[in-house]
Amino acid sequence: MSATKYFLTGAGILFSVIGVLGYLKQKPTEISLEPGSAIALIQEIPLPEKTSHHSPSKTPIPIQAPISTISPTVPTDSTSNVDRIHQLFTLDSSKLPIVETISYTSRVPWLKGRPAWISDYASHYETSRHFIARSLNKKIDYLSQKVGPGDKFNVFRKDKNIRFHILIDLSKNQMFFYYIDQDANERTLLKTYHVGVGRVDTQRKSGYLTPIGKYELGEKIAIYKPGSMGFFQDKKTEMIRVFGTRWIPFEKELEACSENPKGLGLHGAPWILDPISGELVEDRTKIGKYDSDGCIRLAQEDIEEIFAIVITKPTTVELVHNFQDAKLPGIEK
Repeated sequence: MSATKYFLTGAGILFSVIGVLGYLKQKPTEISLEPGSAIALIQEIPLPEKTSHHSPSKTPIPIQAPISTISPTVPTDSTSNVDRIHQLFTLDSSKLPIVETISYTSRVPWLKGRPAWISDYASHYETSRHFIARSLNKKIDYLSQKVGPGDKFNVFRKDKNIRFHILIDLSKNQMFFYYIDQDANERTLLKTYHVGVGRVDTQRKSGYLTPIGKYELGEKIAIYKPGSMGFFQDKKTEMIRVFGTRWIPFEKELEACSENPKGLGLHGAPWILDPISGELVEDRTKIGKYDSDGCIRLAQEDIEEIFAIVITKPTTVELVHNFQDAKLPGIEK
């Protein structure tokens, strides 16, 4: 074959290839996807269009924030676990707005003639000595109240009109502890607790020995230690065996109460003799059960914590069948 024929044949083949490539470039490549494949799922999500001067912008679809960014004060359901109690006692900027940090001095303008002690600060600021002790000691210690000039601790702010609200979900043995800023009409969830409630009783309106309704906590509180004796059901008893270390009674019926509050309250789990050591120990198996005569039982550290906070402020207890039945005051903050 001559050089001219080779040249013409090669040129023809080259132009044919160029033509085929041009055709394929114009035709989109089709990909067959199985439903649910990773690529299919990506392609099912419409991408936001860029805005220009010639086309109106589209409102983007709001994206739900990840759970980790949701405020911890708002329970998403009745099983949420929240704990902001430390913000009542901390001395740094993370403390809650209902407390303030003060420095101890024995000379104070609101007391004349003698030095001021922790009990005087507690009375003036309507803050329990137990509360001050925990903040002062920077640990869970409600009894040690040694203080010196310049020592810092938290008290409730006198310019804040607050009360506490305790909600108890009988169906889940769970308690929700709020503070209410009455001037701002706001509520803040401080902590959730597991509790024990009354035995099942189908003859009662509540379905349990524990009533439903709203009650106000009373002032006839008590602290019990091993060896503290008293009368329970007309029998002399070591009180810690029945009520644990703290007792806060229900006192006044407020709304839709199914039972008289007499004899009912918040208290610790009962203490029992350890069969090995022979010493009294807390019976924590009573928490999370329908086992009491109607009172609300909490673990020792929980009832002592609640006690330290609420005993100087008005506090409502609301007992409901289910969290969704609650009529909480204020707007969730």
